[in-house]
Amino acid sequence: MMRCLGDFDFDFDAFFMGPRKRRGGGRRFRWKIFERGDLKFMILRVLSQEPMHGYDVMKALEKESAGMYRPSPGSVYPTLQMLQDEGYLSVVEADGKKIYDITDTGRAYLEENSDVVDEVFDRVDHFADRFFGGDMKDLSSSFKRLASITFDEAFRWGTSEEVLTEMRGVLEDAADRLEEIRTAARAARRAGRSSRRRSSGDADSE
Repeated sequence: MMRCLGDFDFDFDAFFMGPRKRRGGGRRFRWKIFERGDLKFMILRVLSQEPMHGYDVMKALEKESAGMYRPSPGSVYPTLQMLQDEGYLSVVEADGKKIYDITDTGRAYLEENSDVVDEVFDRVDHFADRFFGGDMKDLSSSFKRLASITFDEAFRWGTSEEVLTEMRGVLEDAADRLEEIRTAARAARRAGRSSRRRSSGDADSE
């Protein structure tokens, strides 16, 4: 029986743009909008506006990220507990539910790291703009063309092991180069944040 690429149900849009939730779990690709430690700053920012239940915190985080990030209880509640343990949040119970509020210590901590917090939210805004922008559409088109050619030939009858090995080498070389580009971009962002913090510190000392 002859089959074409479409018969394998390979969803290029989901592969690139972010997969739909699969029944029964399984591995899924995840967008990484945030760096390690960003979530605590986001939580402090939203709680600096008003006290909230844990569920309301999650909804506020989703709103602040323009729907690009849907936090899970498994990430939010441990972070809330950590912030409480560090004295940045206070907790009271009402109707059997915990209400979280930022403390004076938490506000001071948030203010001390205002540049980091601004950078986090700037990154979210940039991600949303880039996600729906024309440059991402062009990148998606290039990626889908690459994937289409790769899988079309990989599943073609009569393709030799030598050809598949050569194709894999090309893809590995491309992945290595992209990794170099990503590493350099991350280093540049870290350097930029460090420069802004030094500039802010110099301005405060004047």
